[in-house]
Amino acid sequence: MQLYNLRNKQLASQYVAIEFLKQIKARPDAVLGLATGSTMTDLYTQLSDLLNANHVDVSGVRTFNLDEYVGAGPKDLHSYYAYMHQRFFNQNEQWNEDNIYIPSGVAEDLDQEAKHYEDALKAVGQPDIQILGIGENGHIGFNEPGTPFDSQTRVVDLTPSTMHANSVHFKHSEDVPKQALSMGLSSIMRAKRIILLAFGDKKIDAIQRLVNGETTEDLPASILHNHDNVEIIVDDVIYQAIK
Repeated sequence: MQLYNLRNKQLASQYVAIEFLKQIKARPDAVLGLATGSTMTDLYTQLSDLLNANHVDVSGVRTFNLDEYVGAGPKDLHSYYAYMHQRFFNQNEQWNEDNIYIPSGVAEDLDQEAKHYEDALKAVGQPDIQILGIGENGHIGFNEPGTPFDSQTRVVDLTPSTMHANSVHFKHSEDVPKQALSMGLSSIMRAKRIILLAFGDKKIDAIQRLVNGETTEDLPASILHNHDNVEIIVDDVIYQAIK
């Protein structure tokens, strides 16, 4: 596990966008693990710009998102389907919708949807790059503290702290989803390369525990110590606080 201070969100996002661009150029049928949330907004803006500026054909690229809220359909503005299409996929007309995988939060049988998603992920082999954020309680994807390290894609209950963090995106607290479909920790760990981004003072404690703590299911992100190709990318705020 390598820790890098790239000074701020913009520079960090630029670095990751370039790494994604290089991967897609090297392998036109690349498999990419994608994440959502405020941490990723600059990344998708910069990556879209780079792909368009370099006239990159992305029609063969396959993408798998980490998670989706239970009850959120494609037309729901709070869904991660909407997030990804508004911020990324709609910015380049060559994206092939058949190669875009996002769990359905409105599937009739959510457990079966989770199984289908896990099977699809396994079928494409190891993702070339998996991008991650981290929750204030150390979750990655929506794998909350206590999640078994061998977990796979499934329906998860969100903790009060995660729901509170998510509430800033909703007008009414009662609208904040209580469940999500999420890749499991073992699903995430199959990637060849993992890049975790974290910015701002709210993530200091989680990164401090990740970098300096033990590997324990109480801190889901700590499973990354068991992977041999992980980069933790932070800003000045976090780096100066944990050093």
